[in-house]
Amino acid sequence: MDYNLMWYGLLGVLLAGYAVLDGFDFGVGILHPLARTDHERRLFVNAIGPMWDGNEVWLVTFGGALFAMFPEAYATIFSGFYLAFMLLLCALIFRAVSLEFRSKMQSPAWRKIWDFGFFASSLLAPLLFGVAVGNAILGVPLDERGVYTGGFFDLLGAYPLLVGVMTAALFAMHGAIYLFLKTEGEVQERLGRWMWHTWGVFLVLYLLTTMYTLARVPTALANFERFPWAAGFAVLSVLCIANIPRTVFRGRYGQAFASSSLTIVALVCLFGFALFPNLVTASNDPARSWTLYTAASSQKTLGIGLWFALIGMPFVLTYTGVVYWTFRGKVQIGKESY
Repeated sequence: MDYNLMWYGLLGVLLAGYAVLDGFDFGVGILHPLARTDHERRLFVNAIGPMWDGNEVWLVTFGGALFAMFPEAYATIFSGFYLAFMLLLCALIFRAVSLEFRSKMQSPAWRKIWDFGFFASSLLAPLLFGVAVGNAILGVPLDERGVYTGGFFDLLGAYPLLVGVMTAALFAMHGAIYLFLKTEGEVQERLGRWMWHTWGVFLVLYLLTTMYTLARVPTALANFERFPWAAGFAVLSVLCIANIPRTVFRGRYGQAFASSSLTIVALVCLFGFALFPNLVTASNDPARSWTLYTAASSQKTLGIGLWFALIGMPFVLTYTGVVYWTFRGKVQIGKESY
């Protein structure tokens, strides 16, 4: 039994789950300035209010699994990209603080400050996630010990920034569809237009990123020559993206949200296949890359950890399902609302 490969796949599941669930949270934050009144802004916040902190459990689990099962890769990533991860952590913390603090006072100025914080942190986080994905695909310079030798600004190349902007657009589209499902009346009508706008922006950025990847990042395609069946994920992403406007036009908004979610899953799968078998790719010398075998803990650790994962994951899935079922339906503003 290849524990290393199983953990690589499980990390992909955790990353995809986080991207789908917290992705629409980020999208709501990105679209938040488009709300016209304080009541509408509260509707947006309360649409994700009961879920956003639970969604971050997937990211925490992903980080814990990476630390325990692939410590060498974890050490390289978190030491080399320290400033980037501190910015990401600040964005996630500031988003939480903004959500909790905005309704503590009735002052318009107070709420505007925290509304801006909610928007800025919700935009910065997916940008940083996308930049990380872009750098992971390109590879980064590592020394003979596998330590990153570049600086923070070396990570901000054209391709990583393009992936970052595309990620933000993807989450904005995902959030617009989610908000449409959670609202009604005039707000919902305007969100119907935003769904089309965000889908159009994402489509353009998706095509640009795909063309850039095909033309300038040949290493991202190597595994698809070895495993031709993996191209099915590319086909799935195209079909899901094309299905979003079709389902919106026909009024099947739940299917549009499912298509948006599957688009994210397909893109995460494409990222995993482009990276495989590496966890950290060395751009200067492929021999210095950290793979799922060279960066892993002992086989005993991987095996024991897998049992814990098999026991714990059903609880995470059950908790997530119960929360979403409990807070299903249109969002309402009550005494305990944000």
